[in-house]
Amino acid sequence: MREPILTGPEHAFVAETRRAVIATLRPDGEPRLVPVCFVLTDEPDDMGRPVIYTPIDEKPKASADPRRLGRVQDLLVLPAVTLLVDRWSEDWAHLAWIRLTGRGVLLEPEPRERAEHVAALAALRAKYPQYADHDLEGRPIIRIAIDRVQRWGDLTPGSTEGATA
Repeated sequence: MREPILTGPEHAFVAETRRAVIATLRPDGEPRLVPVCFVLTDEPDDMGRPVIYTPIDEKPKASADPRRLGRVQDLLVLPAVTLLVDRWSEDWAHLAWIRLTGRGVLLEPEPRERAEHVAALAALRAKYPQYADHDLEGRPIIRIAIDRVQRWGDLTPGSTEGATA
């Protein structure tokens, strides 16, 4: 049996963190970095990889059409994506980050992907009550299958006192 990509402490750290920064690659090779909300699923995909969903929500964007956003266009050309999940603390003994690298795809609210889209929305709304009044049902979601994990720092639960992520 294959070892899980995320250890128990890594999974807990990622699952409890409220925001991350997603990195995609622009056509000119420059990285595009955007802070995002996200949710880590409890179940891996059919290849055993952890799965993360990040919505294209209704917060103000550069384009009203979610499919025209830079990060979405980047993924359509090159699906390589990195998500940096971090914890800051004035007590530097409690600093930590996890860098998750994988493949990002656009999950559309269409019949073939609807069940996964609905489940992802439910998980996002459970983590972020702010999404209760967002109309996310007609918007795509970025689905990230994690292939590689790098970490640094203290992931110990409870070491977040006074910390912000």
